[in-house]
Amino acid sequence: MDWDNLRFFLELARAGTLTAAARRLAVDHTTVARRLQALEKQAGATLFTREADGHRLTEAGQRLLPGAQAMERAAQQLALGAPATGDGPAGVVRLGATEGFGTTLLAPRLAWLTRQHPGLTLDLLALPRLLHLSRREADIVISLERPRHETVVVTRLSDYALHLYGQREYLARRPLIQRREDLRHHAFVSYVDDLLFTKELQFLGELHQPARFALRSTSISAQLEAVRAGAGLAVLPAFLADQDPTLARVLPAEGRFIRTFWMSMPGEIRHQPAIQAVWGFLRQAVAEMQPRLLPP
Repeated sequence: MDWDNLRFFLELARAGTLTAAARRLAVDHTTVARRLQALEKQAGATLFTREADGHRLTEAGQRLLPGAQAMERAAQQLALGAPATGDGPAGVVRLGATEGFGTTLLAPRLAWLTRQHPGLTLDLLALPRLLHLSRREADIVISLERPRHETVVVTRLSDYALHLYGQREYLARRPLIQRREDLRHHAFVSYVDDLLFTKELQFLGELHQPARFALRSTSISAQLEAVRAGAGLAVLPAFLADQDPTLARVLPAEGRFIRTFWMSMPGEIRHQPAIQAVWGFLRQAVAEMQPRLLPP
C-alpha cells in the first residue's frame, strides 16, 4: 500500500476528525479526505465510519492499523539512521497540560522518554486554557477538572499544593502580615477573571478579596515573574515557587490550597502502543514527583 496514504490514515485514526488530522499534517482537510478515499479504494473496504463527533475505525480499519503503525515505526527509524527493528512505541502523541506543570515538570521528563524511544514524537501543548478531547485537540489531556464524558478514560493523576507567596524584599518593606486582615494593605497578582478557563483557579475568594490588583495575566509564568519582581502577592503552585529562594510563603496555614490533576484520553485510542507508553510513563513520572507537588 502507498505509505503516503497510510500516513493520513494513521493521523485520522489518532485525531478522530478530518480537521484535527489536517492540522497535525499541515494540509487542508480536503487533502486528508482525498487520501483516505484513495486508500479505501486500494484496500477495497471502508476504513472509517462518520459519526457525530468525528471518524471511527471500522473493523477493516482496525485490522489495517497494526500494519500501518509498523510501517510508520520502520520509516521513522530509517529516517533516524537506526535499524528498522520495530521495537518500542512510535508515532505522534499530542499531550495537553496546564502551562506551569507542562513546561516546568513534564517537558524535561518527556525529553527523556523520547530519547528512550526514537520513533516517538511528543507534541506538548502547555497552554493556559482548557483542551477538548471531543475536538481531538490532544490525545492525552492533564486538566484541573475531571472530564465527565462517558467515552473518556480518566484517572486521578495527583493532588498538588499552592500557597500565597510574596517576594522577600517586598514583604520586608510592606506592612507585616500576621492574619488575613493584614492582606488589605497589599496589592495582588492573579488571573484575568473573564478569561479564567476553570473555576479550580479561583483562590482569593477563599482567602481575601483584594482592593487592588497590581497585575493580572492568563499566564502563571507571567504571574510568577511579577511576584519575583515585587509587584505584590499571588497564589502560586508550590512546585514553581518553592524553587525560588527570593520568594516566601505568606500565612502558611491559611494561604494553602490543594487542587487535583486529572489525566484523560478518548477511549477508542487507549490500546494504541504509543498512547499506552505515554500514559504509563506519565503515571509513573508524576508518582515520583510527589515531594515537589505536595511539599509540607
